Amino acid sequence: MDSISVRIDKWLWAARFFKTRSLATDAVDNGKVRLNGARTKPAHSVKPGDLLSIHNGATEWDVHVRALAEVRGSADAARTLYTETQDSIRRRDNDAEQRKLYREPGTTLKGRPTKRDRRALERSSS
Repeated sequence: MDSISVRIDKWLWAARFFKTRSLATDAVDNGKVRLNGARTKPAHSVKPGDLLSIHNGATEWDVHVRALAEVRGSADAARTLYTETQDSIRRRDNDAEQRKLYREPGTTLKGRPTKRDRRALERSSS
């Protein structure tokens, strides 16, 4: 649904950068989302042409808003709402390549490591 403006937290949720709207709101509140280079509030409106810098914990994006939506649709529809900058694409590809080449020692463990797991981690890191 196109309108004059949409709240930034609603747009981030509709564009599928965050799984829930409350996660999007928390990210904006905590400064993980920047609108045109400046911190903003969740109720601030976005409009086509705005530049958003989004950091959701695992990935960082720099995107230009192309269209507005207040409702969450399919992933294909969500991709039409923004255009990612070339610098952002390059940076994400580089980060993915780095993760492929060097895995963090603890990423395969689930939960708290056992004494045996901890010793194995210490052996592999030294």
